[in-house]
Amino acid sequence: MQQADFLSMLTTEAFENVVTVEREPNGQLGIHTHPFEAKALILAGEIHIQVGDVEQFYQAGDVFHLNAEVPHRERYGPAGVTYLVGRK
Repeated sequence: MQQADFLSMLTTEAFENVVTVEREPNGQLGIHTHPFEAKALILAGEIHIQVGDVEQFYQAGDVFHLNAEVPHRERYGPAGVTYLVGRK
């Protein structure tokens, strides 16, 4: 997905708080939750997100969505990851 299309989608879906997040190469976050719903476009690098027993892989151009308070863990690729995320 292109960044302009993603930003338009965020506006349509009422995601008002939009930020760019950068994570370190080969980093990870253990199981955690967020108090907000998040929809993100991967700009560079890669991220693996595990919810329960299911792990999903995302790379540049992919979009991921997490509802608020969903326990998950994250792993970042050898180049780290940069993503644009809308929160609500």
